[in-house]
Amino acid sequence: MWGRMRRGMRKLNETPRDRVGLAWRDELAVDIHIHLQDIDCLEILADREFRASRQRIAALRELARQVPLSLHSVALGLASSEPVDEKRLARIAELTSRIEPDHWSEHLAFVRAGGFEIGHLAAAPYRPETLEGTLRNVERARRVVGSLPHLENIATSIRPPGSSWSEEHFVGQVLQGTRAPLLLDLHNLYANAWNFGRDPVELLRAMPLEQVRSVHLSGGCVVRDAAGVARLVDDHLHDPPDVVFDLLQVLAANATCGLTVILERDGQFPDFSAVLRQLALARAALARGRERPPLCRSAAA
Repeated sequence: MWGRMRRGMRKLNETPRDRVGLAWRDELAVDIHIHLQDIDCLEILADREFRASRQRIAALRELARQVPLSLHSVALGLASSEPVDEKRLARIAELTSRIEPDHWSEHLAFVRAGGFEIGHLAAAPYRPETLEGTLRNVERARRVVGSLPHLENIATSIRPPGSSWSEEHFVGQVLQGTRAPLLLDLHNLYANAWNFGRDPVELLRAMPLEQVRSVHLSGGCVVRDAAGVARLVDDHLHDPPDVVFDLLQVLAANATCGLTVILERDGQFPDFSAVLRQLALARAALARGRERPPLCRSAAA
């Protein structure tokens, strides 16, 4: 279906080829085009383009010919015992057919239940029933769209009620059952480690790093609830903290394939020179990581 889709898989004995870019936002459009030579790849929010004009779709298709471009979906609700929304899947399929991106991605999250939209990405209970529904939904997405999505881990401030597994065990089971690539959001991982008192490097090591193909970098802030309990929230409004680049370095030392790294920002945009510096920090972390020996992988809980 995707005659022009580029796979990005490296051959045996070939040095991994990493790419660093950012999420397209219209507020950054002018600067992105001016500095396109400094950007290896771009990510488009698929949901914002479902009703795009033919002119805009043509522009995105042309952009995909200039730089590797991926589509990122946020509202399919794949990690659920409920069936995936067929209309949204059809829109993703149409968009990929028209733009011909490098790949597409979606979160391991649920966004609706019983016909109600909850308005944000939520972690489903990590248990067998959720796993079975997720496997069905990902397979349905593969058939309709024409390729497997890169599946992204999400941030959560609470352990999903009814869970019988850890997050990393659930993610590992999903990837084992689907053979889908992992989009590893390092700030989401860090936020979960921070919120639940875990070592982020240990959590990283417990993830199925052999299936990581793409990476998100973002930032967040600490908030307190009415009881004074602090939580780290992934808000995409702040710079990635240093620990995120440290985790990228660890990941690069252990990843078996080239990584497509995307810097995400949804508001409070800094001067574009600061964005370029963050891309440079990501490239430096990747380079240092590729020179390091890999760690022994932890067993998922």
